[in-house]
Amino acid sequence: MKEILITNDDGFEAKGLLELAYALKDIAKVTIVAPSSEKSACAHSLTLTKPLKFVKVDDNFYKLVDGTPSDCIYLGLHTLFCDKKPDLIISGINHGANLAQDITYSGTCGGAMEGVLQGINSISVSQFYDGDSLEKFGFDLACEITHNLVRKIFENGYPLSKNRFLNLNIPAVCRQDFKGIKVVEAGCKDYDTQAQFCKNPRDVEYFWLGKMQINFDINQNKNTDLEAIYNGYASLTPLNLNLTDYSSMQGVLKWIE
Repeated sequence: MKEILITNDDGFEAKGLLELAYALKDIAKVTIVAPSSEKSACAHSLTLTKPLKFVKVDDNFYKLVDGTPSDCIYLGLHTLFCDKKPDLIISGINHGANLAQDITYSGTCGGAMEGVLQGINSISVSQFYDGDSLEKFGFDLACEITHNLVRKIFENGYPLSKNRFLNLNIPAVCRQDFKGIKVVEAGCKDYDTQAQFCKNPRDVEYFWLGKMQINFDINQNKNTDLEAIYNGYASLTPLNLNLTDYSSMQGVLKWIE
């Protein structure tokens, strides 16, 4: 039987993680290694300055105290898959989208990055939500799409070469309004700095960073993950860990000379 290792960045109790693991049990042996707490926006970080501790939650289900998704994959492979590596790594289902340049922040994508660095086919899965759509629609559609994609990988093979992973985002729609999957490139969002200034009861100042918002120019995002998600499609984007901008190589060479 095929084996799947699953992690996430929302923590071991997250509904998206648990529902996906349950949905995949009919086609694979599923092992969960997930952070003990939310690790959103931790990217592809490893914990190098303090020890990490595994805690068994259930059969084939572990939480990693203070660990990141990348820690979970790294240590999960080292401790639980010493003799035989899993056939697939899935990071998700994330509560919220991982689109455009947000991929570089994403702990969900970071888990998949660690998977392919270790030579294992990997997918990151995220559920976009808008308002109360997550409460209304849940993760049923995301689980169904991911299940079908995993089955296709097991039957027909993984479509990417070394150090590449698939980034899947699910739209905030019900099954009846879902239009299908589009293979698209990552889009381009608009970014600024957002921070909420506060004071605690002892008059000590502090900040909360950021808030969830997606601003982009639709005219600059044709055939991207942003356009697909907002039009009711799931976006599937192949991502490469080699960040070299080859189109700029000659220009930089001339500049440095």
